[in-house]
Amino acid sequence: MILFPAIDLKGGECVRLQLGDMDRATVYNTDPAAQARTFADHGFEWLHVVDLDGAFAGESRNGEAVQSILAATAKPVQLGGGIRTLASVEAWLERGVSRVVLGTAALRDPDLVKEAGRRFPGRVAVGIDARGGKVAVEGWAETSSLGSVELAKRFEDTGIAAIIYTDIDRDGVLSGINWKSTIALADAVSIPVIASGGLASYADIERMTMPDAARLEGAISGRALYDGRIDPGQALAMLAGARGRRRLDAVRP
Repeated sequence: MILFPAIDLKGGECVRLQLGDMDRATVYNTDPAAQARTFADHGFEWLHVVDLDGAFAGESRNGEAVQSILAATAKPVQLGGGIRTLASVEAWLERGVSRVVLGTAALRDPDLVKEAGRRFPGRVAVGIDARGGKVAVEGWAETSSLGSVELAKRFEDTGIAAIIYTDIDRDGVLSGINWKSTIALADAVSIPVIASGGLASYADIERMTMPDAARLEGAISGRALYDGRIDPGQALAMLAGARGRRRLDAVRP
């Protein structure tokens, strides 16, 4: 189970939005590279980076900030936001991104996502952002009539590494992850699922260690890490302890 710290980029700065509203952004660090180093020093396994401006524009808008993050740490980075062509997928992978996240493209151009998964197996994730159970796109500005599970099933057996499921109604407001919907999605597909949106407290970290959550790849945390509600060391220790207990249980006669 992986805890992914989020670095959301707007105007070259690290921010957190409330409910996906670009006008409700809080700046937490003006130096994305320094933030990446801080997370790496805490011991996080991965970094989750989103180009928010790019998500709205449909193309990269914070490329310089992303490059600074890649240069600042050797930790693997998964990047989303405005990546909507095969050429941009390939370009970011060549620049050192470990995993590219395709969101709007998953709905608008599923063939592109499938082709990317086939060409770069294990290095492409699908971002499914939902409002009221329906998929939202274009930086969450538009809500479709398609359900999250229906969209996810389209990418079975295509080389997709993970599905990042975000409940927009909980994102950035510290109301707790929507575990019911997230685990239901994980039950419906064979692709690993990453929970996102609303991780608020140690109760969510503890929830990550429960047996029914074991099928998830992990969860993403943003505001709770930035404002100190969750201490990185304590959270990572809780997850490591749970992994150790599972290994012990597995070898017991």
